Amino acid sequence: MSKRNKIFYPKVWADSAYGLPYEHMVEKGIQGLIFDVDNTLALHDAPADERAVALFAYLRQLGLKTCLLSNNKEPRVKAFAQAVGAHYVFKGGKPGVRGYQESMERMGTDRRHTVAVGDQLFTDILGANRAGIYSILVTPIDPREEIQIVLKRYLERPVLWAYKKSHPGEPIATVQREGERWQR
Repeated sequence: MSKRNKIFYPKVWADSAYGLPYEHMVEKGIQGLIFDVDNTLALHDAPADERAVALFAYLRQLGLKTCLLSNNKEPRVKAFAQAVGAHYVFKGGKPGVRGYQESMERMGTDRRHTVAVGDQLFTDILGANRAGIYSILVTPIDPREEIQIVLKRYLERPVLWAYKKSHPGEPIATVQREGERWQR
């Protein structure tokens, strides 16, 4: 895989957004988190459940700011954001950088102090990387997806194969930043 194609690589591939070491991110200076919604935090079109509400309460307790960034329409994203107490950007235009910039503006953070978490390489990870934000790929919550996403998953396979080859052991539940390892 060429260096240019590594723009699709996450910095880390983890099992779940619910198992990341957020307290260590705070210790390393992270101030804000940008999350995709569908299949990252919840099933497609599912409301925020107790686990999502508890996660965002914990993140607030740690002093982290949060923003949901989705390509979905406002009713879906707004309802989830209100339930978990996060900022939101709908119709975010991922993998474009505009949605990431708007998310950081809403949180009052910059790219050096922000982490983006999502389940899709060609939207979440590519967009975060293009915006200069530390990117974490999480394994999708549900393998059953809409047909257009299933097609993207087939295209993701060779990229993930190349990524796994250069990052043995992932997906893992640790996060790396600039050579340091944040353990859960």
